[in-house]
Amino acid sequence: MLYKEWLNEWLELYVKVSTKERTYKKYRLQTERYIIPVLGEYESDQLSAVRLQRFSAALMEKKLAASTINGILFLLKSSLKKAVSLGIARKQYSDAVVRPKAREKRIMCFDKTEQKKIEGYILANNTPYLIGILLSLYTGLRIGELLALTWEDIDFQKGTATISKSCCDSWENGHYIKVLDTTKTQSSERVIPLPKQIIGYLKLVRRQTGARFVVAAKSEYGAQIRSYQRSFEHLLKKLDIERKGFHALRHTFATRALEIGMDIKTLSEILGHRNPTVTLQRYAHSLMEHKMEMMNRVGQLLN
Repeated sequence: MLYKEWLNEWLELYVKVSTKERTYKKYRLQTERYIIPVLGEYESDQLSAVRLQRFSAALMEKKLAASTINGILFLLKSSLKKAVSLGIARKQYSDAVVRPKAREKRIMCFDKTEQKKIEGYILANNTPYLIGILLSLYTGLRIGELLALTWEDIDFQKGTATISKSCCDSWENGHYIKVLDTTKTQSSERVIPLPKQIIGYLKLVRRQTGARFVVAAKSEYGAQIRSYQRSFEHLLKKLDIERKGFHALRHTFATRALEIGMDIKTLSEILGHRNPTVTLQRYAHSLMEHKMEMMNRVGQLLN
């Protein structure tokens, strides 16, 4: 069987039924863009270790990000392993491929002055549409989780938010639509206690909008990710703050939480990480300001 034929079968029969729609679409796109044009015409048994390594090297020459290349190689490995287990191929050599090392991305967050400027503008202008920015700063919600949040998920009596779904933008019929889905991982399903100050502001916004979604928009389905990201970028530009991605709000929450002494296990559960080790590895090096303060306290012993 030609490898391109097997790839299409694998995607439809095994990937589509076991992953989220957006994951399937991502895998389909990467397969059609990178794998099939180069390896599709080979028989599945003809994909030797050297041939796969040449494919990996060619991807590196395209200057793709290491994470993108590793994602493509993951698809290659998964599809070939399944082919071997079903007897479609006798052996697979993807384990022999040398992968590029992915550098951990530097954590970007807002300093305290920038954070206060953002908060001050939203509160002073009483703009319900921007409530999501404030909510992310004080809960660490991912943008997909934030824009999927409805008022039914907010328990005002208990002061909690239930995170049970996420959303993404999907390109269909020439325009983006909002697609609701499950959370990123099982550990991402969680109940977050809300700061009392946020609860009061949420009550005000609910009365003002009367919409189903916490972040309301003209559409009955609430704000879309790309649109909300652009609104956030415009806000930063207006406030003369260096451009950072929306995810920086999540990083800012985590950094502030650690600075005030929140324990790693509690923070990990609020962020929806699968275990505290993930949280510690991701944020331990992002607390330089806090580290300086602690070192200066130690230095006071010199006196």
